[in-house]
Amino acid sequence: MSADTSAAVPRDPGLQPERTSLAWSRTGLAIAVNAVLALRSGFSSEQPALAVAGVALFVLAAVAVAHGTVRRRQLDARHEPVPPSPVVMLGVAATVLLAALAGIISISIEATR
Repeated sequence: MSADTSAAVPRDPGLQPERTSLAWSRTGLAIAVNAVLALRSGFSSEQPALAVAGVALFVLAAVAVAHGTVRRRQLDARHEPVPPSPVVMLGVAATVLLAALAGIISISIEATR
C-alpha cells in the first residue's frame, strides 16, 4: 500500500469517543477514591478542612464524569478530532493535584494513629 493510499484511509472515529469517555470516568473514579480517603480522615481526626476538601473532590469527580459524557457526545457528533479546552485541562490537572495531596495527607494522618 503506498503512502498516498494509506493517508486516504480514515481511522475508526467510533473508538475515540468511547476511549475519551472511559478516560474521564477513570479520572472521576480516582478523584472520588481520594475524596473518600479525605472524608474519612477528616471526620475521624476532626480535621474539618480535610472533610471539606473531600466534599469538594466529590463534586469535582462528578463534574469530571459529566464533562466526559459531554465530550463523548461532541466527538460522536463531529466524527473528527475536537481538541479539548485548555481551561478544562488545567482545571482537571489542578483537581487531580488536589486529590493526590488530600490522599497523601489523609494517609499520613492515618499512619500517625
